[in-house]
Amino acid sequence: MNEYKAVNLSVGYGEEDIVKSVDIRLPMHKTTAIIGPNGCGKSTLLKAISNIIPFKGDVIVGGKSIESYSRKKLARILAMLPQKPEATNGLTVEELVAYGRHPYTSGFGSYSKKDYEMITWAMKVTGVLEFKHRNIDALSGGQKQRVWIALCLAQDTEIIFLDEPTTYLDIAHQLEILEILEDLKNNHGKTIVMVLHDLNQASKYCDYLIAMKAGQVVKEGTSNEVITEEVLQTLFHIKANIIEDIETKKPLCLSFNLL
Repeated sequence: MNEYKAVNLSVGYGEEDIVKSVDIRLPMHKTTAIIGPNGCGKSTLLKAISNIIPFKGDVIVGGKSIESYSRKKLARILAMLPQKPEATNGLTVEELVAYGRHPYTSGFGSYSKKDYEMITWAMKVTGVLEFKHRNIDALSGGQKQRVWIALCLAQDTEIIFLDEPTTYLDIAHQLEILEILEDLKNNHGKTIVMVLHDLNQASKYCDYLIAMKAGQVVKEGTSNEVITEEVLQTLFHIKANIIEDIETKKPLCLSFNLL
């Protein structure tokens, strides 16, 4: 995949547009974070560019409109992990991850050798292979999130969209998930696009940031270009104390004060 972009993209609920005439280009084989205040349209934008909800304008994938792809073909290009995945209904880890192979199967449950290899690989990469026979409901929050990511991996797509993948997790499990995503980008060539709330995590783990406010893109670029006092003041109406992280050489927010 050499191109993924939104052109004059708008999304509305009723008469009001939540996302307003947005133009963005996602860098391939990189990690992109969408940041901004609550209610600014981050998740709505993510759902639109992954073709989950209707939109006006266009999303171009590999030189073609996203709407020109069949559902099965698109499911081989992108995977989407929502903020609140559906109930698992007593499935085991392996059974849930196997759902990721549905775009490649001709009938329900008829998995090939390649399918089983991808299912096992996805569980191994995300560290849940040892839980393969365990019921999803018996796992911790961090373990469950890793299983959902494994499902996306089993789908064998180049692009993975995630809506707030670290929400409701403690700091150790948040970092665990972000490290897995970092590995998927660096060692498996995946393109990661996610909504994140934690600015320092976005700065550290993401190559590209899209900052939104009131349904529009305020700034996009590297963390050094986006995590600035001026941009954060515009986004959140705060005064941020920003320094350079010694380890990553990226911006690090030490403290915030309301203006």
